[in-house]
Amino acid sequence: MAKPDFRFVHTLRVRWSEVDKQGIVFNGHYLTYFDVGVTEYYREIGMPYPEAIVSEGADLYAKKAEIEYHASAEYDDLVDVCVRVARIGGSSFQFRIELYRGDELLVSGLLIYVNANPETRKAAPLPDFLKDAFRKFEKLAPDEGSARR
Repeated sequence: MAKPDFRFVHTLRVRWSEVDKQGIVFNGHYLTYFDVGVTEYYREIGMPYPEAIVSEGADLYAKKAEIEYHASAEYDDLVDVCVRVARIGGSSFQFRIELYRGDELLVSGLLIYVNANPETRKAAPLPDFLKDAFRKFEKLAPDEGSARR
């Protein structure tokens, strides 16, 4: 189901191994769902990670993850993982991610990644090819304020 702020949606099914004794998705698995969504997002914009990014002399490192739980997914639910780039900075960018079961918001959160030189692992400017791919793809223009994260 299309979500108004998100152009990219990837649907996954909750597996038995992901639920806990209460019959709901164990909280740590939501970060895995975020990661699946981000991986598929890169593929969708023509930048499959790591090949398309590392081959250009860049690499991406997770800096921050935030999750807010609104409701629980359960075994065999179909969950829509909605992903968008919400902010682009000098060396970093932020994914906004929301998980839905139908129209019900289950989880929301963000992931911040920093671009770094793959050899030194020191922060480096976010490559134009990646910023351009984000801008071209997104339905809502990412915030490009000067705040550094």
